[in-house]
Amino acid sequence: MILTADHLITPARTCAAAWVRVDGDRILEVGEGRPPSPADRHLPGTLVPGFVDVHCHGGGGASFTTGDASDAQQVVAAHLRHGTTSLVASLVTDGIDELERSVRALGQLVTDGQLAGVHLEGPWLSRDYCGAHEPTLLRPPSPEEVDRLLAAGDAAVTMVTIAPELDGAIDAVRRLVRAGVVVGVGHTDATWEQAREAIDAGATVATHLFNQIRPLHHRRPGPIAALLEDERVWVELVSDGTHVHPAMLRLARTGAPERIMLVTDAMGAAAAEDGDYRLGPIHVRVRDGIARTPTGAIAGSTLTMAGAVRHSVASGFTLEQAVDAATRAPAAALGLADVGEIRRGARADFVVLDGDLGVTHVMRAGVWVTRHR
Repeated sequence: MILTADHLITPARTCAAAWVRVDGDRILEVGEGRPPSPADRHLPGTLVPGFVDVHCHGGGGASFTTGDASDAQQVVAAHLRHGTTSLVASLVTDGIDELERSVRALGQLVTDGQLAGVHLEGPWLSRDYCGAHEPTLLRPPSPEEVDRLLAAGDAAVTMVTIAPELDGAIDAVRRLVRAGVVVGVGHTDATWEQAREAIDAGATVATHLFNQIRPLHHRRPGPIAALLEDERVWVELVSDGTHVHPAMLRLARTGAPERIMLVTDAMGAAAAEDGDYRLGPIHVRVRDGIARTPTGAIAGSTLTMAGAVRHSVASGFTLEQAVDAATRAPAAALGLADVGEIRRGARADFVVLDGDLGVTHVMRAGVWVTRHR
């Protein structure tokens, strides 16, 4: 099958009048100009790689935090309609028994290829920056708990967020990295020095930078400065107009231009209606598209990756920068080798954007998803 498009962002380069050849679930060729034989279909608009979201708790009215496979599939389907072809299921802080059950259930969907992995956002976080996490369930990491949750998923756990100032945290970072898990620094009151120690131990992601983290200070720079300035670190941003001011989005892009990765941090109300939801053990109320706990803390977002791309462009990113941050960068951060780019050998995951950056078509693994507008 040969597809042509008005424009194509790979995202390594931008082409006009480009084409791709697909066989089964793989990309065979990518070219610019006229295809070598007549196209099977022309796609008006801009063809970009399928979006890669590595931090998502729910959507479509459902949540990963229930640990129920049918709920998880509902989340995947909701975000797929909005262009996310690779999705990592994020779990919030809960009891170890509950987390173990959730990891075990979601691990089967990772094995089946429906999910790209599982992200443990908690329970090894700071109480001072817990956000929408239940503070009574937060704790320092122990080797036994780390090993137990890793074993539950049978290699399904791909990322863990941790606060490096906690007792045993640096040892936990090393333990996780040895197991092949990506470690994020977030929900933390760490000093600059403690954040640097975590990075040197192998942490490579800043979990939703600027949110629930000790803020910047000119004499006590804290973890934000350490994460932004180190080229080993990929930087998550929730670009929805609520979590981070556009000026701070631009600051992060300037400080880490090739390392920005857009994430949704979405909860159940993403691609769904306002109302009352659960985020793990926490009750969340969504009004006007903003999710908050009873204490007023922001409880994830109602964002899709397509929305994150649009808001980033409106905030000063070029379309190429926004697409890169929604595709190549998150895939590279988590070592997802065959997604995030339109290139020979990659999985045939595509999104077509119209002039307003709305999603008109989605393909995952060579199969068209129901057209969405």
